[in-house]
Amino acid sequence: MEKVGRRVLLGMGAGATAYVAHHLWNQRTESSNAQQRQAEGVINVYSARHYDTDKALYNGFTQQTGIRVNIIEAEADALIERIRSEGTRSPADVLITVDAGRLWRAQQAGILQPIQSRVLNSVVPANLREPQGHWFGLSRRVRVLIYDKSKVNPNQLSTYEDLANPKWRRQILTRSSSNVYNQSLTGSLLAIHGAQKTEQWARGLAQNFARPPEGNDTAQIRACAAGVGSIAIANHYYLARLIASDKAEDRAVAEKVGLFFPNQRDRGAHVNICGGGVVAGAPNRQAAIRFLEYLVSPKAQEMFAMANFEYPVRSGVPLHPIVQRFGNFRGQNVNAAVFGRNNAEALRIMERAGWR
Repeated sequence: MEKVGRRVLLGMGAGATAYVAHHLWNQRTESSNAQQRQAEGVINVYSARHYDTDKALYNGFTQQTGIRVNIIEAEADALIERIRSEGTRSPADVLITVDAGRLWRAQQAGILQPIQSRVLNSVVPANLREPQGHWFGLSRRVRVLIYDKSKVNPNQLSTYEDLANPKWRRQILTRSSSNVYNQSLTGSLLAIHGAQKTEQWARGLAQNFARPPEGNDTAQIRACAAGVGSIAIANHYYLARLIASDKAEDRAVAEKVGLFFPNQRDRGAHVNICGGGVVAGAPNRQAAIRFLEYLVSPKAQEMFAMANFEYPVRSGVPLHPIVQRFGNFRGQNVNAAVFGRNNAEALRIMERAGWR
């Protein structure tokens, strides 16, 4: 930008002075517009997904739009706190995380803004998005039962509720109550049955634990295959990963167990999501919306399915062959925002019931 001294301006006539002032204003405007164009060429995505395969997703968006994706990865709670503490100065445009419970926490923290998108509303089923548009499901995860094929006939299995039956005493394997997946499962039951029946269920389930809860979903499947218990509660893709593993010992674990979709004769299996929303102060709001719309495109949805064994939210997208072998299932219709909202009460119920 050119600099013009005050004395020079004072020595000029009114017309010349006006011309120089207008010239400087144009330069400043052009500079501001250039900075805006540069900002719109990049979006900052805060992601709690830690999959290397997602890089191909983001590269696809850049190839399609020319907008570069800058990824900041951390655990969901840390990202939520970071955006909150950054306030209006936050460079974050999009938050992506897993589980509706975490998306609900982000919404309650005031860090997500509602958006209107014809694309997102038409592609993402109503039960997999927040009703006001604060966040949208991008992929589906099903909470299933993994059973020891040498001990359990799948005809013996039926519902999540049945896991509290005394016939399964010392047979159930699951994560702790602090795990958000279990909080959302319990939150969905809370929405269906109310607090009293849900606490009775949680108490019966805790009495049937094969061991105190520990480890992640993979650990539950391994313990099931090892005979520690006979039924594990896990997300479906954890078994798919073991089946697809390059390690013979992982595939051996997978050979010993089967997968069962609960509640197929009534409301359907519990379906959770990986989802995303536009950050409240997003510097590049339109690019952020465009990014979320890209993530539900047929190409991106197929990448979710093939790279991490997830179920797409978009209908008509092919599944990974391993997931196809799990068979068809009916999913519940409880809105993800409802069981996300129920997480805090669900945790209190679980802890009172002895589910630690």
